[in-house]
Amino acid sequence: MDTKYIFVTGGVVSSLGKGIISSSLANLLIARGYRVTIQKFDPYINIDPGTLNPYEHGECYVTVDGHEADLDLGHYERFTNIQTTRANNVTTGRIYQSVIDKERRGDYLGKTVQIVPHITDEIKRNVKQLGNTGQFDFVITEIGGVVGDIESLPFLEAVRQLRWELGRNSLCIHLTYVPYIAAAKELKTKPTQHSVKKLQELGIQPDILVLRTERDITAEARRKIALFCNVAPDAAVQSIDVPSIYQVPIKMHEQHLDDLVLRLTDTPSKEEPQMGPWLRFLDKMANAQKPVTIGLVGKYVELQDAYKSINESLFQAATYDDRRLDLRFIHSEKVNDSNVEELLSPLDGVIIAPGFGQRGIEGKFVALKWCREHDVPTFGICLGMQCMVIEFARNVLGLHEANSTEMNPTAPDNVIDLMEEQKSISNMGGTMRLGAYECRLDPDSTPAKAYGKTTVNERHRHRFEFNDEYRTRFEEAGMKCVGENPATHLVEVVEIPGKRWFVGTQYHPEYSSTVLNPNPLFISFISAAIKYREEKEGK
Repeated sequence: MDTKYIFVTGGVVSSLGKGIISSSLANLLIARGYRVTIQKFDPYINIDPGTLNPYEHGECYVTVDGHEADLDLGHYERFTNIQTTRANNVTTGRIYQSVIDKERRGDYLGKTVQIVPHITDEIKRNVKQLGNTGQFDFVITEIGGVVGDIESLPFLEAVRQLRWELGRNSLCIHLTYVPYIAAAKELKTKPTQHSVKKLQELGIQPDILVLRTERDITAEARRKIALFCNVAPDAAVQSIDVPSIYQVPIKMHEQHLDDLVLRLTDTPSKEEPQMGPWLRFLDKMANAQKPVTIGLVGKYVELQDAYKSINESLFQAATYDDRRLDLRFIHSEKVNDSNVEELLSPLDGVIIAPGFGQRGIEGKFVALKWCREHDVPTFGICLGMQCMVIEFARNVLGLHEANSTEMNPTAPDNVIDLMEEQKSISNMGGTMRLGAYECRLDPDSTPAKAYGKTTVNERHRHRFEFNDEYRTRFEEAGMKCVGENPATHLVEVVEIPGKRWFVGTQYHPEYSSTVLNPNPLFISFISAAIKYREEKEGK
């Protein structure tokens, strides 16, 4: 069958959950047996979010092929169990860069380069790139931002053109907000009507409306919205708040969103969605009563989206172990010798978060020293792993000024150092060690036992590495280098085997953790935290 293109736009306010709706629809279509992929078009001019502050954009997600991407790609992978690539996330910056490169080469034969048709043609080319491979029945394209934003206009113009070109092989889902005014004690439909009107002014008629709301929208109100917005009465779909994002696919199926999409694109329905494994996860989630308390020590804890993939990986692992995740965010700038016991003693396990830069780093060292000395299950990720190495060097090896050259370029004991291939790089964007690399694990190590194998491929995002000159000293003192890249021999995993669970990974295992395939390291870590909790409760 011809590839079908579904465009997801948003109105009224941002952060309504276009990524969750896109992911949920993809989840349902995959469960029906269709081949589906999702892509995100972001209107900002950055080439990618790699150089953006997490306060600006939340987590930077990394694809297997080494592209720094929007955090919605993490939702796509967690909901669909399929891996995304560079082709699944395109920004205005990427579009303009490509067009300007073509202009410099003379590809436009001296013509004046304009928004229409040159920018919109480049957007359309990127939209259809995945569909042209013949690998997918559906390509879902999420347009970032809100209708009315000046930045989104070229993308929406491209969508308008594609709707005409693709005909019944495309449709538009518009996500809007229906607010509840407490003083009037009623839901208000006018913002949705104005949002759709704005979309219509741009030449796009939505086929389906998804109405985000905190309160149930009556059938009468949905009929009114459908009437004023030119959609079929059954195409005004309610998306009411639910306790977990993982319940959204079920709620959307109850509202027949997947049936609507199939009908409106003239796609023959294969079967009802086979949701067994997903429903079993939701059942475990609903019945998890006993808590497991995990502390995440980092410097971006005010903005939890900065650690979105870690949060979700912990939640998935806890759910599969029939536990309710009690996740506590601990600001590393506020951790010191006088309060560390008060902050960390109630915890069953501690995550030392990834990141960059000096801010909050000393608090991570204090937390790690306390966790190591009190034998608390501890998981260091990327910079968290490097902090494990530095803390051990200072307090066990006696190298009191040990550091990373990221923090102190003249450190006398640079136990973490800039990777050799990074030393000549001046551009910051897209130049780190990025994407999936092979790691060989010691068969007797905790990670190897967790994975059930000794060779894994996990994703990286870093410039600095364990300094191999110190390897023997670390191993003799009890910190083992239990994972390395076979091609470069870079140390990727460290462990203190004598502890309950004390593991650091240079890579980011959270990027590969999905609802149906949670990352084994998180499962192992949570199991150790539960066992530690039970030991404490038994005392």
